[in-house]
Amino acid sequence: MVFSSLEFLFIFLPIFFGIYYLVPNHRRNIVLLAGSLCFYLVGTIHHPEGFILLLMSIMMDYFAGIFMKKYPKMKKLLLTIAVFFHLLCLFTFKYSGFIIGELSKLTSFNAAIRLTLPIGISFYTFQGISYVVDVYRGKIKPETWLLHFSIYISMFPQLIAGPIVTYRQVRSALHQRIIKPAIVIKGLELFILGLGMKVLLANPLGKLWNGVHAIGYESISTPLAWMAIIAFSLQIYLDFFGYSLMAIGLGKMLGFQLPRNFVFPYLSCSMTEFWRRWHITLGSWFREYVYIPLGGNREGTIVTIRNLLIVWTMTGIWHGAGYNFILWGLILFLIIVIEKFFIGKYLNRFPVMGHLYMLILIPLTWAVFAIDDMGQLSIFFTRLFPFFGQGMWTIFRYDYIKYFHMYYPFLIIGILFSTRLPFRILKKIKNPVITWSILTMIFAFCVYCMYRGLDDPFLYFRF
Repeated sequence: MVFSSLEFLFIFLPIFFGIYYLVPNHRRNIVLLAGSLCFYLVGTIHHPEGFILLLMSIMMDYFAGIFMKKYPKMKKLLLTIAVFFHLLCLFTFKYSGFIIGELSKLTSFNAAIRLTLPIGISFYTFQGISYVVDVYRGKIKPETWLLHFSIYISMFPQLIAGPIVTYRQVRSALHQRIIKPAIVIKGLELFILGLGMKVLLANPLGKLWNGVHAIGYESISTPLAWMAIIAFSLQIYLDFFGYSLMAIGLGKMLGFQLPRNFVFPYLSCSMTEFWRRWHITLGSWFREYVYIPLGGNREGTIVTIRNLLIVWTMTGIWHGAGYNFILWGLILFLIIVIEKFFIGKYLNRFPVMGHLYMLILIPLTWAVFAIDDMGQLSIFFTRLFPFFGQGMWTIFRYDYIKYFHMYYPFLIIGILFSTRLPFRILKKIKNPVITWSILTMIFAFCVYCMYRGLDDPFLYFRF
């Protein structure tokens, strides 16, 4: 079950929130846990091992925290066991098939492992690790109520695609929260806005990218190649940002303040700034639980570069099992090191230059992210830069005109929604009748598109 589905909007949400708001405050956590587990169970109904793994993760981290307090001399051992469990599960389901497949190419032994990736495993794994590490460090006391801890890991708004939430951020709300009508309305506004970004903008832009992929990169012109990768750049942003807005909106409706995950990253003047604005909770996790423990930038240039290499390699690997993800992480590492030690100060001093620089880098790095076949990736780059390949044109010389006529409204609106302008306009509308008229139209168009089957899963469900 996904947020942008008729089942979620017209079956799960009305039933869940109807019960949630009717029961007394002290019963709402029970309803929230039951609803979250039902939500995840529906998503894993054909692969129950995913649901079992979630329950095992909850129990592992809960008891690891309890025993760290009870047996302080065993804290390090308990931390090691819990982290090893999470990494083993992540490796088994996410990377083992790829590694064994690559090894079989180098030997005469043919083997293939096809394990279904449990939805959300990359996200709740990081939440579990952050919890046991924080308990080990003494930053938080272990949660003694299994009910509260289970909600922290499994709360349905952020379970399957973030934001990545630390226990410290929701601890007080888990124990006591006041649900105000104004906050619930604000949450509903954010949910509808995020739904519109996903269904009305990200999905059509994704069809442009998928259409070019289906044609074959060797058969497209250079203008169409650039148009397609710009479409993907907008799609992945509007898709993930839209999901994050929906998650934050649902969190508000539940009485939780989930952390912000995006701050207009496409307005950045450098790749360093971009990754402070994009998937903020993932960047914060790597900074707090990997980069700083390794020494951060406190131990000299060589150690700083080493730490950045580790973080960005791990960032690439976290996103998926494939050579393109490793290459993507290494490219980001290289760009960020160059910015840190050489050109970063100039990009910030001259923002026009910085924006032009990012206008080129953003789609190029997303191309590496999007194309998992290295041979096809090289072909695509020869289309982006025709002086490396067969030239700018193909047998369909004006293919880009056809696709531009089909998709230019979505490209223009997508670019606008990558800026602050639409959000400033909406914020200036003080009349609630006008605001809700706009939101009702957005919701109605979304429902129509979903009814017609014009919907796609969220991109980050793959990671």
